[in-house]
Amino acid sequence: MKVLLVDDEDELVSALAERLSYRGIDATWVNNCLDAQALAELNDYDLAVLDVKMPKMSGLELKRRLQEKRPAMKFIFVTGHGSEDDFKEASAEEGTYYLVKPINIEVLVARMKEVLAK
Repeated sequence: MKVLLVDDEDELVSALAERLSYRGIDATWVNNCLDAQALAELNDYDLAVLDVKMPKMSGLELKRRLQEKRPAMKFIFVTGHGSEDDFKEASAEEGTYYLVKPINIEVLVARMKEVLAK
């Protein structure tokens, strides 16, 4: 599994990438949307984990841009705003998962596998 992690919180996203790599997941991280777009043009990621709220561009807008280049890429959103209940309806409607920070690594890995199985 090849994953792109995008979050403007360097410590969080780098630690997440490290924890995923311990589980055998090839995770690359960046802290901004422009770098994410550049990497997605060069690499074929299976999945992107995107922060919803970032400077200059939201995770939702980044998703649209990445889908133009990589239509098969799947997505999971993370947010520090709201609760899991706030996103349950949107998750069911769009087939997209939202996880609330702090992220439980085991839940994230389970969601990654679930998203990629669809």
